[in-house]
Order: sequence, then structure tokens, then C-alpha cells
Amino acid sequence: MISLRRFSCSNSNLVNRLNCVNPFGQYLYYFKRVFVLSCNSNLVNGNELRYFSFMALKGHKPCSRIASKGLQRGFEQFPLCSFYSTKPICRSYRRRASKRLKASSKPILDEAQFQRALSQLLPRFTVEELGNVMAQRDDPLVCLELFNWASQQPRFKHDASIYHIAIKKLGAAEMYEEMDDVVNQVLAISHMGTEALFNTIIYFFTEARKLTRAINIYKHMKNSRNLGCRPSIRTYNTLFAAFLSRGNNSYINHVYMDTIRGLFGQMVSDGIEPDIFSLNSMVKGTNNATELCNEMKSKGFIPSGKSYNSLVNALALSGDVEEAIKYLWEMIEQQRSADIITYRTVLDEVCRSGRIEDAMKLLKQFQEKDLVDGHLYRRLLHVLEDDYGHSTDNN
Repeated sequence: MISLRRFSCSNSNLVNRLNCVNPFGQYLYYFKRVFVLSCNSNLVNGNELRYFSFMALKGHKPCSRIASKGLQRGFEQFPLCSFYSTKPICRSYRRRASKRLKASSKPILDEAQFQRALSQLLPRFTVEELGNVMAQRDDPLVCLELFNWASQQPRFKHDASIYHIAIKKLGAAEMYEEMDDVVNQVLAISHMGTEALFNTIIYFFTEARKLTRAINIYKHMKNSRNLGCRPSIRTYNTLFAAFLSRGNNSYINHVYMDTIRGLFGQMVSDGIEPDIFSLNSMVKGTNNATELCNEMKSKGFIPSGKSYNSLVNALALSGDVEEAIKYLWEMIEQQRSADIITYRTVLDEVCRSGRIEDAMKLLKQFQEKDLVDGHLYRRLLHVLEDDYGHSTDNN
């Protein structure tokens, strides 16, 4: 261990440089009585020397006033530990620094734009008039300021449309902290909200990767006494997309799979028919079509023609052609009608797997069972000939 005095002597050029630029060098003797530096190879090339050099080059000048301990006040703002610590900056400090950086980089309200927007409102403006002025603003801060200003006006209350506009403006600008404040105002009013408003909130929370917050909004919708706020197929699809948005990462899918299955089961229990997107999401996460369909049936949900068509298409497009054909025949037995898109998708995927002859036989079976009329048969046949003409000719 060596004292700062030894440090200052062994690095006299640095000390002289410090003394020339600012009088901080004269206080080195005070510091050496309190702190010591470890003698190692990092002393000259390490963080300490670089920090001293930085201060000398920047020319920090202390105030003329002297603190009670004899130190000039200009240097009291610097943490003393940074002069000698070789430890990496802690995570909490980086977090605080990041917050300060974000706060300093926040956009500033354009007062002129705000005043121009304000001048467009009559003394007794209506909700519709306020909404129109807010919607015309490109600056989200001006929109937010109008929102806050209007909330302070006597005899005026925001409705769901005003909250919706404010949240969309802030969310699109990725001002999630400000958006969260507006969302909390919505949640504080028991009767406030619409299904479209809450779907927008969920969407922007998923965009910000605040998935827990998004699920809480979904639960709020489920528990709402207002039937117009209940989750819809769009609500569920937004959540499915968020939980499966990491591409083909199977680990991510596995982590969220229980949540996804729970949401899917709840959707089916509420009588909401899965569409092609929701079924695709389930197939993407489970790759188990049998279990998926059985779960739907166990909930007392009899798949409609639309649900069957979606399921068959999802399975075929995911590469599980055999399961797709299985459920295609099952839907026919249940007297559900397949549409031309379903027939074409199944036949096309069979051909893509190199089984041209099987696709032709399957099309022939559709005709023999009167599942397709002559016109539809010729259309499907022409599609196969156009896409796989050379192979069909050989067969």
C-alpha cells in the first residue's frame, strides 16, 4: 500500500499538470491522510490515472468558496470513491444513470403548437371537439397537454374516445411511461372503457414487452361488468402474437405455453370461435393438433365449419398434412362444409411433399363423395395442373 503522497511524487508530471490547470493538486495531502491506493500495475495505466487526466484536460475549476473541512466546494460534487476504486459500476448506478439520460433526452412541449391547438376550442367545448383537435396533433406531447388541460376544466369529463386517442398517440410515440399514467386513470373508473380501447392498451403494452401488464388488462376486461369491454378474438390474438413473437425459438414457446393454453381454453369456454390466426398460434406453440382439438371438444365447444376450416388450414400450412386430412374428413362427417381455400391448401401441401399422385386421388375422392361439384373439381384440377403440370402429366 502506498499513500497518495507517494503517488503524487512518483507521478510528479501529472501533479504539476493538475496544479497548473486548477488548484486541486494542493489538496492531495488532505486526501492522502484519509485514502490510500494499492500499488499495482493499474496505477498508472488504470482508471485512477485516466480519471485524474480527464479532470486536468477538462479544466474543472473549483469555486472560490471553501467548505468547512478545508475542501473547495467545487469538488464536493465528485464522489471520492471514483478516484481510487477499480470495481465495475454497479447495476443500480447504471439504471439510475439511464433514467437520468432518458429524462434529459425527453422532448420538450412546443408551447406555440399547444396554444394554437387550444385556440381551436370554444369556451364550452364538447368531447367530440376535443377529440378532433387531439387527433389532428402530430406531436404527442401537445396531445397529452390538451388531455391534461381539459381534465382540469369545470363541467368536463373525458370519455372512452378521448382516452383512446391519448393512449394511441403516446403508444405510437413509445412514450410508455406517460401512456401508463393515462391507462391508470382509465382503470380507476369502473365503468370506463370499451373493448377497442382495452385492445389498444394491450397491444402497446405487448409492444413495450410489458406482458404482465398486458395480462392484467386482459383480466380487467374479463372481470368488467360492462359487457362491451369483454375480450374478443382480437384480444386473444394480440396476446398470442406477443407470447410467440420470438420467432422459432422453441424455448420461448415452451416458457409461455401454459399461459397460451390457458388463454386458448378460456377463449373456447367463453364461446369465442378460434380463427386461422389463433389456431396457427396454438399449432406453432404445441405442434399437437389432436390434443388441441380434444381440448376444444372437452370444453363443450362443437367446432363450426369456420373453426374446422381454420384448423385444417393451420395444420396443413404447418406441415402436418396427415393431421390436416384427418380433420378434413372429420369435419365432413360432422356435416361441416369445407371451402375451396381449405381443399386447395390441403391438396397443395400434399403436392409440396412430393405426393402428386396422392393429391390427385384425394381430389377424385372429393368428387365421388359429392363434396365438390363439377365446376369446383375442374378449378382445383386446373390449379394442380398449373402448379404441378409436369408431374400430373406423368401420373
